[in-house]
Amino acid sequence: MTSNSQFRGVYAIPVTPFNEDLSVDWDSLRKCVAFSVDAGAHGIVLPVNASEGPFLTDDERKQVLRVGVEVVDGAVPVVGGVSGSATAVSVDLARNAADLGVSSVMAMPPNGAAGSIIWDHYVAIAETGQLPVWIQNNKPPAGPVVPTGMMVHLLNEVEHVDYVKEESFLPGQIMTELFAKAGGAVKGIMGGMGGRYLVDEYRRGSCGTMPAGHITDAHVKLWDALEAGGVDDDGLQVVTDEARSIWERMIPSLNFEFLFGANAYKAAYWRRGIIKTPLTRNPANKTLVKLDYEELDRILDRMG
Repeated sequence: MTSNSQFRGVYAIPVTPFNEDLSVDWDSLRKCVAFSVDAGAHGIVLPVNASEGPFLTDDERKQVLRVGVEVVDGAVPVVGGVSGSATAVSVDLARNAADLGVSSVMAMPPNGAAGSIIWDHYVAIAETGQLPVWIQNNKPPAGPVVPTGMMVHLLNEVEHVDYVKEESFLPGQIMTELFAKAGGAVKGIMGGMGGRYLVDEYRRGSCGTMPAGHITDAHVKLWDALEAGGVDDDGLQVVTDEARSIWERMIPSLNFEFLFGANAYKAAYWRRGIIKTPLTRNPANKTLVKLDYEELDRILDRMG
């Protein structure tokens, strides 16, 4: 199955760079966004987990999104991250995102939410923004897992809730189940986790991926190779040998970022001369030492 989606491809997530005093480095943020657009990203997503969104103030999150929209300047869609510690926070962020003119918004449920609280959370975001809404289905500690059955009902019954970013425990299987049970009500599903499972997700019908933006050029090359495969007689998206080869060359980078998270993204941006410091805010900080940087340099060099 293929997605009938207005959003398709690599939707890159810029980090939020910091100065030495851990204030936001707005100039470097603009360079991060421009880097992904120039590298061929099909969309930009911010501020979300890879942006250290949970460690920004609400005012900083609004300004990060404003800068992103300004730099993109209509070149590609912008997805506004509106996850919050409470529904009221997400509603405020969704209203701000709509005012800035984003193409869609994305949210996880608040930590600790379950049942009707999750349902009401997405209803409130959809009614406030009047924009396409992505259910970001993650896993603890980032956020609670949304039951697949609830996602099917949200997609079918709540206006504007049309898309899913699936990055919970078995993303490929959940994608297949969503396509089977939600049918045309799900307009598109993208994966996360840096595109670690993109090849499998593509076979299952995903319309794209939302990785951190430090290697957008590699992700775009992989996506282009995937799109060259077309579909088979059963309507399934075909993974080309070229795509598998590119993905296999990317695995060391994906493994490295799995270990270090935002610190890996920023270290790569820093090594590539895009941001001024690789600093992160606590509790995201996992200090990279000399041997870690040597490994990162080898990985980036071998990816070309």
